[in-house]
Order: sequence, then structure tokens, then C-alpha cells
Amino acid sequence: MDWSFITSQLPLTNSALIFFMVLTIILFAPIILDRLHIPHIIGLIFSGMVIGPHGFNLLEYDASFEIFGNVGLLYLMFLVGLEMSISDFNKNKKRGISYGIITFLIPLLSGLVVSHYIFGLNWVASALLSTIYASHTLISFPIVTRYGVAKSRSVSIAIAGTVIAVIVALTTMAVIIGIAEGGVGALYWIKFAAGVIIYGAAIIYIYPRLTRWFFKKYNDNVSQFIFILSLVFAAAYLAQLVGLVGIIGAFFAGIILTRYIPAVSPLMNRLEFVGNALFIPYFLIGVGMMINLRGFTSWHSIWVALLMTAVAIISKWLAAYIMQKIFRLNSSEGRMLFGLSSAKAAATLAVVLIGYEMQLFDASILNGAILMILISCTISALFTERAAKEIALSSMSEEESPQTEKLPQKILVSVSNPMTADLLVNMAMVMKNPKVKQPLYFLNVVNEARHDNPASAKISNNLLTHASKIAAAADIQVETITRFSMNVASGIVHTMKEKGISELLIGIHHKANIADSFFGSTTEAILKGTNKTVLIAKSIIPTNTLTRIIVYIPEKAEYETGFGTWVSRIANMATQLGCKTIFYGHRDTLGQIKGRLIRKKQNIRAEYHIMDKWNDILILTGVVLEDDLFIIVSARQASVSYSPNLDKLPSFLSKYFANNNLVILYPEQFGEVGDVTYFSDPLSISVHQNHAYINRIKKYLTSLFKSSRAGKLQ
Repeated sequence: MDWSFITSQLPLTNSALIFFMVLTIILFAPIILDRLHIPHIIGLIFSGMVIGPHGFNLLEYDASFEIFGNVGLLYLMFLVGLEMSISDFNKNKKRGISYGIITFLIPLLSGLVVSHYIFGLNWVASALLSTIYASHTLISFPIVTRYGVAKSRSVSIAIAGTVIAVIVALTTMAVIIGIAEGGVGALYWIKFAAGVIIYGAAIIYIYPRLTRWFFKKYNDNVSQFIFILSLVFAAAYLAQLVGLVGIIGAFFAGIILTRYIPAVSPLMNRLEFVGNALFIPYFLIGVGMMINLRGFTSWHSIWVALLMTAVAIISKWLAAYIMQKIFRLNSSEGRMLFGLSSAKAAATLAVVLIGYEMQLFDASILNGAILMILISCTISALFTERAAKEIALSSMSEEESPQTEKLPQKILVSVSNPMTADLLVNMAMVMKNPKVKQPLYFLNVVNEARHDNPASAKISNNLLTHASKIAAAADIQVETITRFSMNVASGIVHTMKEKGISELLIGIHHKANIADSFFGSTTEAILKGTNKTVLIAKSIIPTNTLTRIIVYIPEKAEYETGFGTWVSRIANMATQLGCKTIFYGHRDTLGQIKGRLIRKKQNIRAEYHIMDKWNDILILTGVVLEDDLFIIVSARQASVSYSPNLDKLPSFLSKYFANNNLVILYPEQFGEVGDVTYFSDPLSISVHQNHAYINRIKKYLTSLFKSSRAGKLQ
């Protein structure tokens, strides 16, 4: 067979064929490597070696791979920033800063000694080469997200340490290059410091306001996706302008924007999908294409490469080991630190190429960096995979321990109004515990008298389909239910019983006329017909643009059966939205809330303010802002935490919070539920009206008794 014709057609130049080959690698590499129990990242890098110009020369490392590779690296750091919440960073700030210093200094000093005294480089060249050992790339971070341990303590420490180490290392590198070229002076440092300060202040001030405005104005998921990516790459470019590197800008943008991108949302799902399916694999394949093992033509080059690799790996391992011992981390967390901080990537090769072009390094150093990239990426993936698996299993065993409270978590969303369907579905998604695999239940009740009307069935089907698409875009399982009933309330209550629903989320009632009550007869009938948790919601702005969650709790709310459920739901919302949560209530109740959050390890940014008297709730009229979510924990009559003051709630909310985002929450309680009355039933009486009537009789009899007693005394 004549191979000359085939080789003459290489590397491939047809764009469709090139893209087909890359996608084939992205598709089959994980499938094959799963069978061999090898991390996917290693397979993508090795695939790049095989098909690249230094392998079979199937593909050329051209401008397209360079662009997609750079985009992939920026995208990777952006996703890292999204996974890191401000509360996690603050909680591990001391450890993160400590690890950043340790993982920078130990490799830097080790590399400095080896480069000068063993390789014989001058001090400037030795310092430049040492910055390669000190910095690293979170190339194995996709493994962490795949195992769902991105919020773990060791990962937060590794991310914080990475940012510090990379910033210091790359700044040091820029200074060293400037010294070698003779261009570093006082003016350089003044310009650099001023640029970084202005850049940071601009991103912190402009990005949140711009994002909140855009999300309020445009609900289209595609537009939001493009908007977020535009901000990310703008931040990366501006970072380069002020003397930083693009990956720091992308990471910074991720941290700022994570507030507006809930972890369980269609937008987050799209961002992760595009990155993990295309850009990041492109970057990894590109890293493999740059590796040239043919450069090792002598024992000297092999010796230099092995020594460079040993310094890079051992120094990073030593830094992780010291960190583990100082802060008493377990072995899995120590392995995670080492796994995430040991990989070198394209940035390493770029620095070596700069030194090579400046004639600070020879070809043996360049080849050594190539082998170091290959081995460090392999070791990083292996250690990260093992540590992530151990941490995931450990967290699962904690959740499944006998002490863990196991409650059914089935959330039913009543979808009846196209104007509020999106807001209710989004609120349900952020309320739901992402670790619970139960689906969300969407219900639409159709009047049984109209079941023969095709229009009613079509409207119901369209509503449920629309709600399902929103949840499906966030990768959440759903179950849609269309129910025919003579009464909406009875249809909802009976569905809750049949499906074993633990919580119901409904929209707030719109008053039809002056005589209509605040809650409406349907909501009142639901509250009477079920003792499960009921949330009545009104949201004026998109859920992901909320800035704070403010919660008012009545006295003795901790004694209700559903106390733990609603505390967990609010904590889930605060975690997903990155909001600060402010609790107002009795001292004892606040203590129980704080204790439960600590026991359940639901680490949220929370404040606690004592409010013992009902009249003090008027203070909140000056506290709750238009971008806040105001949650009022109410109570059914005859429940432990019920107070007659709660009957004033409808008029209070109508008067002071008509234009705010509200959730009125009725916790689950023990006891027999009443029969659901029909709207058309002339004997049906409003629960609140009934209680108010009894109170009026009580007051009248009391005043009558007092006046009679006073007359006798006279």
C-alpha cells in the first residue's frame, strides 16, 4: 500500500474533518478510559500528543487550537470562580492565604537552588525558571465538579491558594523579565499598582450592578448566557491591560458573578455544559499537541527533564503535606491539595519559551518543561480523582448516618398563571436540596366542568410544558400532573396526599375586589385542608437578582413539626443565591435556628436580630428593600406558635409590603386537617374571618364582665 499519498494529505486542513476528529476524541476518550479507571483528563492530553504535530501529525497546532486553548483555560478559571462562594472563601481565608504562601515559597526556593547550583544558570534565569515551579493550573478541577465536592474545605483552600500563588508567581515573572530587559523601575510599580486597584474597583462596582440590571430587563436564557461570557472575556482582557494575566481576570469575574448564577439553574447548566463539552477539552488536547517527546535526544536532556519534574512534583507535595499537618487536615484533603496544585500547563511552556527566546534557557530546559507538563498533569489527575472519590464517599456516609434526619423532600409547585410560572419554578429550584434526587412536581388543576373544553386542556398542557423546560434546562427531573377537579383547593390537597408531597409552593392570590380577602378562598382552603408546609410566594424581580433574604419568625416557631424543613429550605436558597440571610425573632428561636444550621453544616452568611414583640415588626418596613426577599413564617390556628397577632398579617403586608418580594410560609404541623370547602359552597367560611369573629365575641364578653363587676363594687 502506498502510504505516501496519505501522509501527503497530512496534517488535515478540512475544517469539518478537523472538528469531527476533535469531537470524536472528546466523545470516546472518556468512554474508553472509564473502562481502564484512568481520569479523562489524561486521555485528552495523550490524545493531543498522538494526533499533534509531534505525533502522527494528523492535526496542526494552528491558530484555531491556540484560540480555543486560551479560551478553554479562561473558561476553566471562570468555572473555578463560579464554584467558590464568598462565604466559603471567608471561612477558609486564613488557610487559603497560608497555603498560597507555602505552595509558592517552597517550590520557588527549591527551584532557585536546583537551577543555580545544579543546572548552572545565573540568578536571573534561575529565578525565572523557579516561577514555573511555584505556579500551577487547576487542570484537574473538572474531576472535582464531576464528583460534586467543589464546595469541600480542601477544594476551597486549594482554590484560594492557587489564586495567591499564581498572582505572586506571575507578577514575579513579569518583574524578572523586566529586570532582564532593563525596564523595571519605580514608575513601573506605580503604574502596575494603580492599574490593579482601578481594575479591581471597576469590576467590583460595575459588574454586579450591570448584571442585576440586565437580568431584570432580559429573561431570555440565550441572551443571559452571551452576556455572562462577554463579561468574563472582557474581565480577562482588562486584566492583561493592567499587567495581570487573563486567567486571574476570568477567575475574578467568576467570583463576582456567582451571586447571580445559582448552582441549580438553566444558566449554570449551560455554562458548565459548553465549558466541559467543548472549550476545556479543546484546551487539554492543545496541551497534549505541544508536548514533543522526540526532543529527548541525549541523556543530559533526559536528566534535566527528570530533575525538573522531580523538583516540581516533590516541592508541591511537600507544601501540601506541611499544610495538612499545620491545619490538621485528613489524608484525603491533603491529597486533594496536592492533586489540584501539582499540574503545569500551557502557561508553563509559554514562560519557558520566553526564557528560551531571551537566551536565558537552552533546549534541554525547554524539553524538560514539556516532560514536566506531561507527568505533572498525569499525577494531578490521578491524585485528584482518588481524593475526590474519598471525600465524596465520606460526605455520603455522614449524610446517611443514623443521626441524620431523613424527611421526604417532595416539592409540589402549583402552576396556574403564565405570568408567575417562571418565578415559581425558579424559586422551587433554589429551595430544593440538590443532593436529593426526588423530582419537582408541577401541578395544574383544570375545572372539571371544563374538561371537555380543548382550550382549557391546551392551556394546562402549555403551562406544564413551559415549567418542565425551565427545570429540565437545569438538569432537574420533573413530574407533571394535570388534575380535573370541581375545586382548585381540593385538587391540590388530594394530589399532595396521593404523591406524598412534603411542601407546596403556590403563587399569592390577586384580589379581585375590595370584598376579597388577602389570601383568597382557595389558599385558605388549602391551609385548612393540609398540615404540610405551604409557601405562598410573590416575586417581582428574578430570583437570581435578590440581594438579601430577610426572615421574620414568630415566638415558639421552633416547636413546630416543620421547623427543620423550612430552616433547611431557606438555607438552600441562601446557598444557591449567595445571599446574606437576616433572621428576626425571639432569642430562643434564633438560638435554635443557629444551632440547626451548625449541626447540618449549612454554612450561610447569616445575621440574627432579636425581635420579641409583634409591634417591632414595623421596624422591618425600613429594612426590607426592593431587591430583598421578605419571608414571614406564619402559623395555622391552634398550632404551637400561633398568635392572634398573625391575623393582622394580611393587612400589614398589603399596607407596607405591596411592592416587595414576599413568601408567607406556613410550617408543617401535627394534628387532624379539616375538610376542604368548595368555593361554590355557601357554607364555606374564611378561616381568618371565623377566628376574628370569635375574638370579637371574646372581647365583648370580657368588657361586659368587667362593667358588671364594676357596678357590683359600687
